[in-house]
Amino acid sequence: MVTAPVAANADLARSVRTYGNWRRPTSAGIMGLGTIGTAFLLGSLIIIVFVVMIGGMLRGAIAAAILSVVLLGVLTKDKHGKSTMSKIGVRMLWWKARMLGAHLYRSGPLGRSPWGRYQLPGIAAPIRLSEQQDSYGRPFALLHMPVGTHHYTVVIATEPDGAALVDMEQVDSWVAEWGHWLANLGDEPGMVAASVTLETAPDTGTRLKREVLGQIDEEAPEFARQVLLETVEAYPHGSSTVRAYIALTFTAGRDKKSNPEEMGRELASRLPGLTQSLSATGAGAARPLDAQELCEVIRIAYDPASAVLIEEARAAGDPFEIAWPDVGPTAHQAGWDKLRHDSALSVSWTMTSAPRGNVQSSILTRLLAPHGDIARKRVTLLYRPLDPARTAAIVESDLRSAQFRATSNAKPTARDLMEARSAQATAAEEAAGAGLVNFGMIVTATVDDLDKEIDARAAIMNLAAASRLRLRPAYGSQDSTFAASLPLGIVLPMHLRIPVEIREQM
Repeated sequence: MVTAPVAANADLARSVRTYGNWRRPTSAGIMGLGTIGTAFLLGSLIIIVFVVMIGGMLRGAIAAAILSVVLLGVLTKDKHGKSTMSKIGVRMLWWKARMLGAHLYRSGPLGRSPWGRYQLPGIAAPIRLSEQQDSYGRPFALLHMPVGTHHYTVVIATEPDGAALVDMEQVDSWVAEWGHWLANLGDEPGMVAASVTLETAPDTGTRLKREVLGQIDEEAPEFARQVLLETVEAYPHGSSTVRAYIALTFTAGRDKKSNPEEMGRELASRLPGLTQSLSATGAGAARPLDAQELCEVIRIAYDPASAVLIEEARAAGDPFEIAWPDVGPTAHQAGWDKLRHDSALSVSWTMTSAPRGNVQSSILTRLLAPHGDIARKRVTLLYRPLDPARTAAIVESDLRSAQFRATSNAKPTARDLMEARSAQATAAEEAAGAGLVNFGMIVTATVDDLDKEIDARAAIMNLAAASRLRLRPAYGSQDSTFAASLPLGIVLPMHLRIPVEIREQM
């Protein structure tokens, strides 16, 4: 995750507004290590001294060699910031999962689950769904994670206006309002995380066909009728639909952990304000997603072939209901760098580095747009707003760490000096009232033809380069990353065995 002040920098010379100054908080240490890593280094030196005093030089040399190998594994990192030791640990956990068969999932009457339903697999399996009504009388889906985190999630469907034929002043206003909206999330009681999912998928053409055929005049000329019919048949080929969802995740008090009804009543009064405030951000019409619509979204994500059936059922006016225990896949097999599920194959990437320097508001345009080599593409922005009471301590600690690295060396590098200036700017913006948000990104590409996997991988890498992002495949955790990219409110750092705070101190 990356921490960024929700603020903008204006380039007055070019009259173009740019954005940046996002940075990853670090802890003070030596040799590129964090606080825990530095403590381990100093402790290793003390252990070596004691071994030499007690066992002699030979045993001391052996202990020094072992500890040196461990430290070398921690210090050696790739371009994504992953150390050799962490990659070895991930590989060992993946081998263990394969030996236990945890990467395989079969559901339904012929599956291994005793209840014979199509439950969600893996990390999303414990999630429960209920439907509530907000103070405007609108039904909304309420997701509950009863295991471990006890989180509650509501999903908002939006219709982004897009930036086509829109003045830059309006775009800048939308970005500023979006920044204010994110900053205000830190003041929401119980707010844990938020995610924005933008999905591009092929257009089935069912809605257009229903609209056109219902509006054709029986007395219209035959030529005009033929033109409309040919348009209906040809339009879906190569066209795409774009959908956007915002998932807001809350935590409840201890007395509400097992009572979704009470939590639903509390969120019912707050949901109208959250949806109304989105209208100024360019999100368009925002409304809460009901239980049936959410079931369809998750079902189509795991089985894209069902999208045509669902659209046809709607066009025919037939009631199409999916129960929450049946939204999961029939077959689900996680690989080291890909995921096979029902009628499709997906590959997920996670962002390891935000764009360096300042960027314009259109930096993600190509990444979010539909692509011909990818059947379905999902880009999920993950946000964890920080409590205003903690932001001052975080930025001050990060500033001290950056200044320590810049002054601990007689000849500091240009990057250390730049990091110190960036930390100083972040602290100044926080003191002026800006909010802090931890953010990350998941990109998922889904193909319905296995032969197109290579093309989809190449397309995502090209789009990431155009957006100045550094993406890394989610090796060994494709199934969990795929689930986290859906609007389910899964907060991955809360499910790690080693907390993120400890990982950042290494």
